[in-house]
Amino acid sequence: MTNEEFIKQHRNESPLSLALKKAPKGIDLQWCLRQIEGYNIARNKLPEWSENENIWFPPKLSMEQCSSEATAKYKQAIAERLGSRMLIDLTGGFGIDFSYMAKNMEAAYYVEQQEVLCNIAKHNFPQTGLQNTKISNTTCEEFWERYTADATTAKTNREECLIYLDPARRNDKGEKVFSISDCTPDVTCLQDSLLEYSAHVMLKLSPMLDIVQARRLLKDIAEIHVISVKGECKELLFVMSKEADKPQYYCVNLETRDVPFTSPLSAITEQADIASPDEATEGTIIFEPNASILKAGVQNAFAKQYNLKKLHPMSNLFLGHEPIESIPARQFVIERTSDFQKANLKSFMQDIKQANMTIRNFPSTVDDLKKRLKIKDGGNIYLFATTLSDDTHVLIRCKKIN
Repeated sequence: MTNEEFIKQHRNESPLSLALKKAPKGIDLQWCLRQIEGYNIARNKLPEWSENENIWFPPKLSMEQCSSEATAKYKQAIAERLGSRMLIDLTGGFGIDFSYMAKNMEAAYYVEQQEVLCNIAKHNFPQTGLQNTKISNTTCEEFWERYTADATTAKTNREECLIYLDPARRNDKGEKVFSISDCTPDVTCLQDSLLEYSAHVMLKLSPMLDIVQARRLLKDIAEIHVISVKGECKELLFVMSKEADKPQYYCVNLETRDVPFTSPLSAITEQADIASPDEATEGTIIFEPNASILKAGVQNAFAKQYNLKKLHPMSNLFLGHEPIESIPARQFVIERTSDFQKANLKSFMQDIKQANMTIRNFPSTVDDLKKRLKIKDGGNIYLFATTLSDDTHVLIRCKKIN
């Protein structure tokens, strides 16, 4: 039996269980377990690659840190829109982003300092149909120094060149870091040179990063993409260019029906109209913008675009009169409301034993409020504990609009 046959036979089994069994003679068990573990992660994260039996998977940490197929394809679409013909990925990793962005490039450079990942890339890229790729087992700083040594050639390629970086977000102790300057490489030290020799620099950063702080540190920002997948914010993507004119936010929620929301960076200062307390009544629609819009801080621009009113200046819940098809937000129709007067609340809650609770601009946690109201999680009832524009605390019962 070969390693490949062993993997195919056991790929749907637990690697932990297999590790406790004796492997057949000639089987590299550690290698096979890594492949099976990687396959199990890839089935959901990288469905196209998981279906290719010739793909090699890296150690678990690299699998966990790599982009998903959905976000890699999104970056591919950006690269095509920018008109890039040459890709330089200075932080190659497992190569998921590289493999998708490089598909239609005339030349593509993969740079990675870990030899094991370079060897995997050399094997995998031909399996995915990639041509014209060059793999460099070195640091991004060393590669960039060599690349720019011939300044004439580098500047000749500038207009078609896209540079991509996904800095490592762990320090020397293996602890997670989020600040741009704490990541490796520190893009703030490289950005001037990168922008001198490329038309666009695409930078993937942690969704935990403070966008306002990043805007202060990074130069020539053309686009900020806040990328969510199925409602969870996964990545921040900054596109930098010396030709940047009117910088834009792009807020997307992949693998959903949400339409992308775009807004100029200047929209961060916009103010939405505030609803009066008596507008939160039966039949009114509550809109809750998706995670990307909230992370970007453009919820007020969202409200103005869709002609909605804000429930309270600090709530991030919005009111409208009719459902809106494909809006990048959850929608709920109000059934009734209650203040927190004991008698009123008792009557309001008498038929509610189970509900989906959301807290917005309210002095409690979900768990504490559910305990106080003696309800369980789940069901078809949605409750919003929030504050109206007159600072009254209310509980709003809603039905979700699909």
